[in-house]
Amino acid sequence: MPDQSSRASAIADLMRAGRENSRLSMVFRYAIAERLGLTVSDLECLDYLADVDSATAGQIAERTNLTTGAVTSMLRRLQQAGYLTTERDPADRRRVIVTIRPERIPELERPYERFAERVGRLIEGYRVEEVMLLVRHFGRMQAMYLAELDRLRDEDTTQSA
Repeated sequence: MPDQSSRASAIADLMRAGRENSRLSMVFRYAIAERLGLTVSDLECLDYLADVDSATAGQIAERTNLTTGAVTSMLRRLQQAGYLTTERDPADRRRVIVTIRPERIPELERPYERFAERVGRLIEGYRVEEVMLLVRHFGRMQAMYLAELDRLRDEDTTQSA
């Protein structure tokens, strides 16, 4: 059984590795966005839409942590660039449903292909239990990020009131 100092050291190493992973992920996202002639927010929006098929402008604003005004400008720009289609929600004409154009998805995936192949090879060596541990870990981290984003939004709302 590991002692407390070994555990504390392991946790510190994990926290450091997590911060470095996050930093490199952001640098990578910026490089991909630049290569595609997009902003990182544009790329995050398109990535989100690739996962969910379609969303409202409000959902995109919530997911990207952008104001609705910023999302409206971004969606207009992405639609003019041919990445998106938008249509009024038949159930609520005030809402806009945004969908990524399927023919543009390969272009967006191309810069990630080599990295995805390398990740696939990395994961091949993991046991199912290890993969499931990572899935649980990332799921919990996502929930924490979303909770913190909500908290930050709430603070912004109460400070501006």
